[in-house]
Amino acid sequence: MSKDLPEGNGDEAAVSPAKRQKLAHRDPPRRPRAPRIFAPFRTIGLVSPTSVPFTSLPLGKTTFQITTSVGRCLHTYDLRRGLNLIFITRPQTPAIITATVAWKERVFAAWGGDGNNQETGVWVFQRGKQVGEMEMPLDLKEPVKELIVFGSWIVGRCLTRVEVWKSTSYEHYTTITPTTSIGSAMGRILAGGICNMPTYLNKILVGKQDGSVDIWNVSTGKLVYTLVPSDLNSGAVTALQPTPALSLVAIARADGSLTIQDIRTDKVILKLNARNVNATQITSISFRTDGYGAGEDGQKPGIMATAGIDSGDVTLWDLNKGGRVVAVLHGAHDPPSSAHSGISGGISKVEFLPGQEVMLTSGMDNALKSWIFDTNSLSAVPRVLHSRSGHAAPVTKLSFMPTKSEDADDTGKWILSAGRDQSLWGWSVRKDGQSGELSQGPVRKKAKKLGLLGNSLEVDSSVSLDDLKAPEITCFSCSLNRDGGMGAAPSAGGIWANAATKKGTTDASDSGMTGWESIVTGHRGDRYAQVSSVAVSSCGTFALVASAGGSISMFNLQSGILRQRFPAPLNPAQAKKLRLQSVTEDLSTSGPRFGPGEGKHRKAVTGLMVDPLNRTVISCGLDGKVKFWDFHTGILKDEIDWSSTTAITAAQYYKSSDLVALSCDDLSIRIIDIETKKLVRELWGSLGQISDFCFSNDGRWIIAASMDSVIRVWDLPTSHLINAFRVESPCTALAFSETGEYLATAHADGVGINLWNNRTLFTHVPTRMIKDDEIIEATLPTTSGEGGQGLLDAAFEESEPQPEDDEGLPLEETPSTIDAISKDLLSLSLVPKARWQTLLHLETIRARNKPIEPPKAPEKAPFFLPSITDTDQQPPVNGTSASKKDTPSNSLSRISRPTLSSSTRSQFTTLLHAFGTSLSSPQEEPNPEPLLTHLSNLTPSAADAEIRSLANMEEMTTFIQALTARLRQKRDYELIQTWMSVFLRAHSGELIGSDDVDAAGRERLRRALREWREEQGREGKRLAELVGYCSGVLGWLRSAR
Repeated sequence: MSKDLPEGNGDEAAVSPAKRQKLAHRDPPRRPRAPRIFAPFRTIGLVSPTSVPFTSLPLGKTTFQITTSVGRCLHTYDLRRGLNLIFITRPQTPAIITATVAWKERVFAAWGGDGNNQETGVWVFQRGKQVGEMEMPLDLKEPVKELIVFGSWIVGRCLTRVEVWKSTSYEHYTTITPTTSIGSAMGRILAGGICNMPTYLNKILVGKQDGSVDIWNVSTGKLVYTLVPSDLNSGAVTALQPTPALSLVAIARADGSLTIQDIRTDKVILKLNARNVNATQITSISFRTDGYGAGEDGQKPGIMATAGIDSGDVTLWDLNKGGRVVAVLHGAHDPPSSAHSGISGGISKVEFLPGQEVMLTSGMDNALKSWIFDTNSLSAVPRVLHSRSGHAAPVTKLSFMPTKSEDADDTGKWILSAGRDQSLWGWSVRKDGQSGELSQGPVRKKAKKLGLLGNSLEVDSSVSLDDLKAPEITCFSCSLNRDGGMGAAPSAGGIWANAATKKGTTDASDSGMTGWESIVTGHRGDRYAQVSSVAVSSCGTFALVASAGGSISMFNLQSGILRQRFPAPLNPAQAKKLRLQSVTEDLSTSGPRFGPGEGKHRKAVTGLMVDPLNRTVISCGLDGKVKFWDFHTGILKDEIDWSSTTAITAAQYYKSSDLVALSCDDLSIRIIDIETKKLVRELWGSLGQISDFCFSNDGRWIIAASMDSVIRVWDLPTSHLINAFRVESPCTALAFSETGEYLATAHADGVGINLWNNRTLFTHVPTRMIKDDEIIEATLPTTSGEGGQGLLDAAFEESEPQPEDDEGLPLEETPSTIDAISKDLLSLSLVPKARWQTLLHLETIRARNKPIEPPKAPEKAPFFLPSITDTDQQPPVNGTSASKKDTPSNSLSRISRPTLSSSTRSQFTTLLHAFGTSLSSPQEEPNPEPLLTHLSNLTPSAADAEIRSLANMEEMTTFIQALTARLRQKRDYELIQTWMSVFLRAHSGELIGSDDVDAAGRERLRRALREWREEQGREGKRLAELVGYCSGVLGWLRSAR
């Protein structure tokens, strides 16, 4: 039943409802071209990075689903499961989401309209899937900033107008355009606030920029009344929220004041924060509805929570006896940081769950938290119940976590990331709930001890939660410890469990399960030292720390004791030993000699590495020098001096090849061999400062990101640029997984971590040299995976046509036409590895895929429908009396019909007989190319069937001779071995048979097998000699002389 309100008069109320307008037509967006080596996969690390408030949906009495916006898709979390992620909406919206609301198991998301006449829309999602789309007026070119649903109406607040839809059919009903009410030109611009009043039929309240609040009837489209502020200088309306008491609404304005007003009588019931100079702007209001929390004993209703985007605090009010602040939840979310640009903060929404003692908050620091009020607690401040968060600022460092072995199940599944928000995170690629922050520890517990989070309303403003956090991480290093590292014993406890917080005795084996002592971090502005680079030895025992002044120190991670300095200081004992050595050693040895205390870097050290055997420490710095130190003595052994040409900004070490990559300020990447201590490669092509780079898992590629927003891939053996793609914003950090599956990137305008699939693992990718004009535009991965590619999607993607040269020839030939560089080289085929491996294990795959249950008989069709049997029994149209299935030859397989005519032979059999004919012809040179090319193009099951269908000794002998001829050509080595393995497995009975049937044919087959074996042994011996010769030459070149 609706309340009677005074009707507005004059021209202001003469607004007729707009007619239904046609749905705007949208062309489907064109899918951008993806890089040929890396395919976008998905984004991790996003919870609530935007200013769009969350929306909650009650399911029953105790279950709630919380939905947040992460850009162009929505995340839904289950509160009862500890804010576990349960749904990610797909498809993603065409533009950034601007408003959300949940209603009856559905979530409405408004998107678009942010300038340049961008298209707008409202999509409807249910359980992560799009189920509808609302009709939009064609003239709407501004964003929908707020959505509410009540009764049969869906109302959206824009900047200058209010749109109304029907909730049953999603049809657009009318457009409400507010008019100027106080003579100000700003009155037509709507501010932050729209709500409906319970029990008021078809009525909405709309806050405006001049501080007034309009009451509209959405059914008639008429202005009913206007609530005018008592203070005309109070500013725009920033928040509106109906109270649990009927006819009362809470109105917050830009000056920080908050009034509770009766809309029936237009009287102010309560006014808070009036003329408070230090009041912050309130953008979110919520009322506790469980009937507790207020009063001296906390057993009365009347608690209100307020928060704003200018602060990370939540203020709790007791509205009884004139209203007062009972508690302030300090540091609920990170406040906006003015000292560090790019760090987001502030609270976007605070909400009490209906009938619960639980409060939800979301902040622009990429966090979503639930708070619970303890019933018997003496404190009015709630405690954290659940929390989901991520980086609040762009990520600056990335690294994949090492594991205990190459075949471990968790290899390449954990990522470490450091950001400008002073945090270090560990991310699980497989399970989102296992991710967590590693860096800060119990910050809120420390703040509570200092009185920053107590009940006191007056706190020291000079001390904040950021002051208790560790400084920003500039570098980190991780390595396996002796207990196995990350994931060594998953059942031993929590993934990121800290042994220091565990009560009782601590087992030494448990303390090393998670590899805590294997992560070393360097921080900006540290009060002890200006750390510029860190490294951990391969054994996980020693940590090396380099400073901005050029000094390098080595510590034991378990005891924290200083073990060595680089260069080592010269003490009296070392001086005496050095004098004795100078007498006995020959001083005429070539090469530079450095004594203890010599060779210190003159500028900041930017790279620090230790070889796997703990023999050599490699360092580089802004002084342009690469230095090689003795790990045990700390004496400089050798150095490379580039100080006259460039400065070294960063370094990466690939242990398997003993290669060190160095990025320089002349926009190049130089590769040196630490054994020969010589420059082996120079990679050029970057047009901006190199922000980060890394080796691929096999050491064949260098992937580098530069400030020109381009990610480039170089091939180390050829020094060619083989792939490059431009992204939307500069890449600040990247890492390559040890398994080669993923490339992880972080970018300057986001707080998430983007994962790319390596397409070379499952399909052939051209790796020819590209030019600068072949750099393509690539779209970043999304959190929903929309627009990206999974392993199967990318594997079955059709290959794009290759570009041609000036003569019209393809720049890269197909695999079947590529010849070996030299006839003396043994070459492999370009058939995908998965194809010939599947052929080897085809029987195992068939046994695994065998159905568990026998096939069920189909259900009988109704009597009035003709069955397939009846259809087959109808007389043929052409009048023939017999069908093809009655022919005896059709009921036999080709294996059972070896003597059929040549017209029924398969192409494989035809090519096999043609090759056999060429063997007996002296004028024609036998060429197995057509036969084996056809066999290599067949699917694994088809190739297996063809080899097994060899009907007689003559065909088997010809097939063996074709393989022997191909082996003499030194081509397709792995395919020949695979086909021979399948042949021997299928026809071993014919080879070992002793009956007299076709004894001559069996002897010819055995003779052909002996020829193949002799050729195989000859080729194997030749390869062994070549490998031995090359390894000897390489060992001689790399040995110390």
